[in-house]
Amino acid sequence: MLPTRTAHGGLTLPVIGFGTYRLTGADGIAPIQGAVDVGYTLVDSAFNYENEGVVGRAIRDSGRRADTIVTSKLPGRHHAFDEAMDTIQESVYRTGLDQIDLYLIHWPNPGVDRYVEAWRALIAAKAEGWVTAIGVCNFLPEHLERLAAETGVMPEVNQIELHPYFPQADMLEFHRRHGILTEAWSPLGRGNDLLANPIVTRVAERHDATPGQVLLAWSIARGAIPLPKAASVERQRENLAAAELVLEADEVDEITALGRPDGRLAGQDPAHYEEF
Repeated sequence: MLPTRTAHGGLTLPVIGFGTYRLTGADGIAPIQGAVDVGYTLVDSAFNYENEGVVGRAIRDSGRRADTIVTSKLPGRHHAFDEAMDTIQESVYRTGLDQIDLYLIHWPNPGVDRYVEAWRALIAAKAEGWVTAIGVCNFLPEHLERLAAETGVMPEVNQIELHPYFPQADMLEFHRRHGILTEAWSPLGRGNDLLANPIVTRVAERHDATPGQVLLAWSIARGAIPLPKAASVERQRENLAAAELVLEADEVDEITALGRPDGRLAGQDPAHYEEF
């Protein structure tokens, strides 16, 4: 049984989840079902990943629906209230499930400035039973505070870019103060050189672990919930085992010190970046 973290509203998530970005079509079913079979109980998807149907099919076929928290996300092009409600319902129908356990706004898209309207739709969808819990992705403190001020409801989750080159200390602290769970996307760096970084590899050797396990254990040690993707069962098991790896405090600090001002993987600053 994986350790868990609990948000201000009672939502409880395991300390590591499974990402499904680019696991699409019939070929995506086996890796997702395999992840559930080896012990993942949090599965992350999105409307824009175009794989909600695949995720739903994998979960239904696994026989572990009751144990699995299925996540999806609202795209920026559907932030208007009625469009958001239609999209959430479509997400549920795509999965073939009775409801989606956790639904998030994918990006705030502040230039369009309809994320509060979208949040009201998520609140309504939860009240109507389409989704069980609601949150956001890539929101900055000012976005989160505005949601709470204008709707009275603070998200239980904020999924953000988080890895050693972009450690997000301020966001983690803000989330802690408000009881928001931090999910980490691209926790392994998505194609950069983190897995070969000398500090990471040295810590890995010290613990007889892989660099990937060290990066995931680093996220967990700092209070985040990493969402690694892996197609092979071997890598899925390896990533899941990172939940049992305990790093020393000085090792966590040393890896955190790898942070850079320009550490974002693709410069996607939520203050300006928009995704539809």
